Amino acid sequence: MPKGHRLMSSVAVLSVTIASGAVGQDLTATYSHFGTPGLLEMPTAQSAPEDAFAATLAYTDGLARVTLNFQASQRLSLSYRYANLDVYEDPASAGRENDIARGFDLHYRLNNEGTYLPAVAIGMRDFLSGGPFQGEYVVASKSIGDGLIVTVGLGWGALGTNGGFDNPLGNGLEERDGFDGSDPDGQLASGDWFRGDAAFFGGVEYQINDRWGAKLEYSSSDYPQVARGVAVPVDSPFNYGLTYRPSPGIQLGLAYLYGSQIGISGSFELNPNDRAGGSGLENAPPPVKVRAADLRAAQSWDRQALPDAALRNALRGLLKLEDLTLTGLELTDRTARVRYINNRYRSDAQAAGRAARMMTQIMPPSIETFILESERRGIPISAISISRTDLERLENRAGGTDAIRQSSGFGDAGGSEELIALERESSPFAWGLGPFFQINPYTGDGSINVDLGLRLQGVYRIQPNLVLSGAIDQSLIPPDDDPTGGERTPDIQNVRSDGGRYGNDGVPVLRRLSLTHYSRPGPDLYGRVSLGYLERMFGGVSGELLWKPVESPFGLGLEINQVAQRDSDMRFGFDEYDYDVTTGHLSAYYDLGNGYHTQLDVGRYLAGDWGATISVDREFDNGWVIGAYVTQTDMSYDDFGSGSYNKGVSITIPQDFFTGSASRGSYSNTFRTRVGDGGARLSVDGRLYDVVRGGHKADLSDTWGRFWR
Repeated sequence: MPKGHRLMSSVAVLSVTIASGAVGQDLTATYSHFGTPGLLEMPTAQSAPEDAFAATLAYTDGLARVTLNFQASQRLSLSYRYANLDVYEDPASAGRENDIARGFDLHYRLNNEGTYLPAVAIGMRDFLSGGPFQGEYVVASKSIGDGLIVTVGLGWGALGTNGGFDNPLGNGLEERDGFDGSDPDGQLASGDWFRGDAAFFGGVEYQINDRWGAKLEYSSSDYPQVARGVAVPVDSPFNYGLTYRPSPGIQLGLAYLYGSQIGISGSFELNPNDRAGGSGLENAPPPVKVRAADLRAAQSWDRQALPDAALRNALRGLLKLEDLTLTGLELTDRTARVRYINNRYRSDAQAAGRAARMMTQIMPPSIETFILESERRGIPISAISISRTDLERLENRAGGTDAIRQSSGFGDAGGSEELIALERESSPFAWGLGPFFQINPYTGDGSINVDLGLRLQGVYRIQPNLVLSGAIDQSLIPPDDDPTGGERTPDIQNVRSDGGRYGNDGVPVLRRLSLTHYSRPGPDLYGRVSLGYLERMFGGVSGELLWKPVESPFGLGLEINQVAQRDSDMRFGFDEYDYDVTTGHLSAYYDLGNGYHTQLDVGRYLAGDWGATISVDREFDNGWVIGAYVTQTDMSYDDFGSGSYNKGVSITIPQDFFTGSASRGSYSNTFRTRVGDGGARLSVDGRLYDVVRGGHKADLSDTWGRFWR
């Protein structure tokens, strides 16, 4: 199977997964072959439902496309596309097969459609790089009656190559350099935006019934036969197509394109706001036990009649019913401070609500304040102070969720000196065997490897905060012997571009084996030290310090690593490459609110280059995370190779979204343009910000609606 088609197959698996979880909703827009709301190849001014995530696969002879589209807001959509296409070596040649093009798109709808005014949108295809599809457009769409939508637009770049005319914007924008296959791929192509000839496009879409629709478009792209151009002959600018929606969230398409070709497509949409498993299938929590008024006034309790040890044992048993592990307890006449591990609930707010309800069942009436401290990796993360009276008063009151959040206190966890530590009941050793699936993009010839196999993982907790962990992989589809196609960087250490050599002999390999220690060196401070085979390509020592106040949206981190490159057989040696490096970053984190998280990492990468990475994540209340990142370093474009800088998008889907059953598990994948030697960062399990932020105020507030669940 060609390498490009391997990625098509892998994303098809993702698409089927998305489709299987799709839930009912009426789509206001259909998807084009470019994976964005549109006609067949031309865009429209429509938008998908807010927060919708869609995967589109489209195929015609010589041109296959996979697009991931995310409707980031009501008006803004972002897309990442991977295309496997035939290209012309020169205008007179038949070209070559299986070339690779990757691109990012932006689409912004300027206004909502009115009674008389159409919706108008502005967009850019491949706006980060000068690829063969790069183009900009302004488009208007207007619905007529219940089923007809008319679209007219003006395109530049690739969207201005059929029937083009002088740029109506003028003012020095008449000339456009255009796509040149000899240019380094990946450099920002802002110098071409809205330049050069422009051309009109348009079309109509008619929704015949709830399932069937028809499309007709006039295309402004003729795929000109130039060197490195798309090898698709265009005999006609008119394209025709049918769409079929067998169920909500699924769109299948059949088209007649370019006057000579048949095209097929499938779009699979899933909205994080529509849970496939409903609001959740976990058992209802016990009701808050309300104290009698006379008992509420008590200032102490009889410890001989009800000793502390009995309370500890009883609370441990009750929390265990919720899969919460009690690790420490401090009791005074008026306060109960508990420390626990949340083993079940994705939302720490929900775990806190369950723990507080259980405490009302057995705590002496004089205890008025509950202090709930969540623990992860053996260290306390935060403390929530809740009035017992507020729990009794607000449980069944309208607006009680916001009221209990407003009246609760959030802060750093207290010291461990006064806590009575409880022995851990569970075994210190845990293991699991399961499948793994990953997409490995390597260097610039577009080589892609899909790795599928079994992973044996084990964890031994020597102490709660001292963990020995490891993983062994057995690949069922080993990588090619040399997927880089010879395009390594001769003057730069191949810290990632040799990734396909790792574990390619079909035998079990040691993915990682490390000893990690977590600590709390001071107030608002968290520490981590990891030692061993930290990832599949590097081993050594990694140290990290994070300053993150519980109530602040801001955090600062410092990480320093001294690592050496492992042998490609992924056993225990470091002799093959004889390469070691000191790498590290200063990181700044900021929670923008409404689920948006930003991160800036500045420092030295594995190949010795210096630079920065900017990441933006959107986290939904139900656990979905969709993010994007870009890395730029001082490595020259020539040394970096095709791509020029690292960029990619990521998606994390929680298990409970599909099952409805409470779980802390999730499915994650990152879609990168490539994995090159520039901007390559060490992959370390358990970085501190990911460990602690779920228990801090910003994240707790985002999912506080589950406190009473």
